[in-house]
This record gives sequence, structure tokens and C-alpha cells, in this order.
Amino acid sequence: MTLTVIGTGVGRTGTYSLKLAINQLGAGPCHHMEEVLHNMPDQVPLWSAALAGQPDWQAIYNGYLSAVDWPTAGFFRELLNTYPTAKFILTHRSSESWADSFGSTIFKLISERDQAPPEMKEWLEMAAAVIAKSGFPEGLDRDGLIQAFNAHNEAVKNTIPAEQLLVYQVKEGWDPLCKFLGKPVPSGPFPRSNDRAEFWDRVAGKT
Repeated sequence: MTLTVIGTGVGRTGTYSLKLAINQLGAGPCHHMEEVLHNMPDQVPLWSAALAGQPDWQAIYNGYLSAVDWPTAGFFRELLNTYPTAKFILTHRSSESWADSFGSTIFKLISERDQAPPEMKEWLEMAAAVIAKSGFPEGLDRDGLIQAFNAHNEAVKNTIPAEQLLVYQVKEGWDPLCKFLGKPVPSGPFPRSNDRAEFWDRVAGKT
């Protein structure tokens, strides 16, 4: 198995909805940070090694045909080199709404990781390092987050060949995604998931 679809959008840009949509279209199984959370003993050391410059992409993505969200989004340059024929999807939203959502969920979680249960700390340290690698170090204020978000999106657009990249908002629904992936449009609604309340439930293992 090899990755054929790679998401370059950071967390809180609809990546969980995109994961569900990709799976529904038959382009999965799709890797997402949730997969890391559910398989920390195997996944966290692999991603920590990738951060140290020793990635084993085959082991990380074993069993997956696609990947979205962090940690994947922090390695889009490396993944383009490893999977040069893959299709890439940049999920985005307004930078202001993203900063508010990210600041009240993921950024809050990693900034308070010293209070987390011991079994979560290695995962949170890895996540914080991936997020910092993506241009979002701890301590950024709202304006800094907005600037970093725009910079990440521009870096993706400047790195991935245009013919391999879909710049996409999940509110656009099925049509652009299915056209890009060469899949028929499903009859049912596009999946909508992972609002802020769901985020905290997912981290707590309630979903």
C-alpha cells in the first residue's frame, strides 16, 4: 500500500470531516491524528523519529491509503518527495475563525500538557513539536496565529505542483473533492464533524 491522497491542511480546518469523506469515497483508510491517539505505543515513537529526521513512512502509514491532519500536515515537503505522484488537499477556512478555533482547542491542549495524565504526555510532546515545526510555536498570540496560518497555506501552494493540489474548504461539499479524486458524487450529505465540543470528547476518549 502507498499513500495516494495527502492532506496538507492543519488541524481545525475540517480535517476530520475530510477524513470521513475520503473513507466514504473509498480512498481510505485515512490516517488522522485520531489514529495516533488510538495507537500511541506504535505511532508516537514513529512520529518522534520523523521529527528527529529519521522517518519510516512505510511503518507510519502501514495499512493506510490516505492521510490528513497533523502530524501529516507538518511533513508535506518530505511527503511530496516520498510520494511524488500523490494528490494533495489543502483544507482551509478564514484565518480569523481558524485562530479562534485552534486557540481554544489544540493550542490550549498542548499549552496545558503538564497537567495531562502521564499516559498522554509523550503524545502531547510529539504533537507540540509537530505543530511548532509547522510554524506554530507555543506563545503565539491571535495575530501571530493568523500570520502563521496564512504562511503555512502559502508554503503549501508554493511547494506542491498546482496540478496535484486541491485548495478546498469542506463547506464546498462533495463536488470539488470528487472531481479532484475522480470519484462519483455520493447521494448522501457531506460529513460534518468535530466541532469544539466533539474535539474535547475525542481527546478524552468519549467518541
